[in-house]
Amino acid sequence: MIWIYLYAAFLAVTSLIAFLLYAVDKKRAIEKEWRISEKTLLAFSFFGGAVGGYLAMQIVRHKTRHWYFHAVNLLGLAWQIGLLAYLLAA
Repeated sequence: MIWIYLYAAFLAVTSLIAFLLYAVDKKRAIEKEWRISEKTLLAFSFFGGAVGGYLAMQIVRHKTRHWYFHAVNLLGLAWQIGLLAYLLAA
């Protein structure tokens, strides 16, 4: 049972970090400053932060024109929900 809470906490923290990274990158894009790499944004989204990454895409309207950001966030969300369902069923 502890694994479910640890995994949920991991997803929450990673999603918060992903959201903040997307928001900071959007701000830097507007101000023509040094940017956060797409690899970093995609990695945080895929490896635990899909909820935060996808929410940031919708709320701050960042990276919405890139199909691969939608794909990576949705694939990440699928495996993250799948693992959570598996842990709940176990």
